[in-house]
Amino acid sequence: MTLLRVVAAGMIWLGSVAQGAPQGMVPPTKRGLKFPFGSEKIRGVNLGGWLVLEPWITPSFFEATPDNVVDEYTLTQTLGADEAAARLQQHWSTWITADDFGDIASKGLNFVRIPVGYWSVTPLTGDPYVDGGYEYLRMALDWANNNDLKTLAALNKLRDDFTSHPAVASIELLNEPMSPDLNMDTVRQFMTEGANNLQNPSLAVAFHDAFLGPTSWNDWGAPSASSSLLLDTHHYEVFDNGQLQMSVDQHVSSACGFGGQMATSNKWTISGEFSGAMTDCATWLNGRGVGARYDGTFNYNGQTSSFIASCEGKSPGTVGNLSDSERSNIARFVNAQMVAYEKAAGWIFWAWKTESAPEWSFKDLANAGIIPQPLSSMNIKQEPNKSGGGQGQWSAWKANKLAKEYEKQGGDYENEPGSKNEPKKGAPEPKSESKKSSEA
Repeated sequence: MTLLRVVAAGMIWLGSVAQGAPQGMVPPTKRGLKFPFGSEKIRGVNLGGWLVLEPWITPSFFEATPDNVVDEYTLTQTLGADEAAARLQQHWSTWITADDFGDIASKGLNFVRIPVGYWSVTPLTGDPYVDGGYEYLRMALDWANNNDLKTLAALNKLRDDFTSHPAVASIELLNEPMSPDLNMDTVRQFMTEGANNLQNPSLAVAFHDAFLGPTSWNDWGAPSASSSLLLDTHHYEVFDNGQLQMSVDQHVSSACGFGGQMATSNKWTISGEFSGAMTDCATWLNGRGVGARYDGTFNYNGQTSSFIASCEGKSPGTVGNLSDSERSNIARFVNAQMVAYEKAAGWIFWAWKTESAPEWSFKDLANAGIIPQPLSSMNIKQEPNKSGGGQGQWSAWKANKLAKEYEKQGGDYENEPGSKNEPKKGAPEPKSESKKSSEA
């Protein structure tokens, strides 16, 4: 996710690169990587709202501040360095801990993406930020390594002492450059220089597609097979009225189509941010004090929205407050995205956890069985069981129901060697002992 303050900082950073500079070339350097990109799928989560604050992920943190506080910049500017540092230290030390990394690994994930603000590394002159966040990144890398997890650090610059860390498999040069607001020649030159300057031979160089689409960078840099470039594209379907009015079938179809686009990129391509959300109901998702388009309360800079449906149970909400149909729809949508994005190099869910945004919390969705556990079952179509619950698996009653429908349509069955019955419609007919012996 992108904060306006981060976008502005990115524009300042890019401004340091000569405007209109030639695009340059990323040399085809094949690296000895710490993760087998391209052969093993990335399955990960983002540690959103931790080292980069976001009001909608931890609204309780912001509820204890004046209304003008919307991010870390305004927090330190408003409260002063000492008070801001005390509150941030409390947040950093409790929101994500070593236990989270153990839980992440236990859910079958292999990657963690850690957004880190540039100010934690090299703040700009005049910035009011306080120190401390970067040290938590150091701890996070150790926690990841202890749980056999790899990390993608999403920031502008990483010190050399971290690039050699065994858990750091990739560095993202710049998160979400906003292509409509930037000179793309400058962005590409920045990416080129960043890739060329990253000398560590064991790191994949990640870069965001600037919202231009996963195939828009095919002509920049060499294919990943010879360059170790990793393209990050983010896919959400909740930030305009048209998307919010889509049915779950349309959301699923859209995600499948996007996965197909990702698969045509000549770079290793991941969906580095996506969620189970089909509404923008999460409290302050659109900004502190800004309502939701979905329930018609959106009001930002004179822009408004029309009512589509209620946000009850989702703003604020918990997975337990979701209706059976909402749980089933989220399960379908998340499953479709995971399968689609694995047509390419994989996915990283946004976010690992939230305080009160159930459509966005991998931890809560997985604990409730809405995200399939184990993840190896995610290519099995998500269906609730007969009582309306369900854990994302085919149930016996559903399989039997489908078999009967298949029979009605005149379908035949293929013989499965070693099975005990003949492949016939109707009542089971046991195979003869001689036939079973011949198939053994």
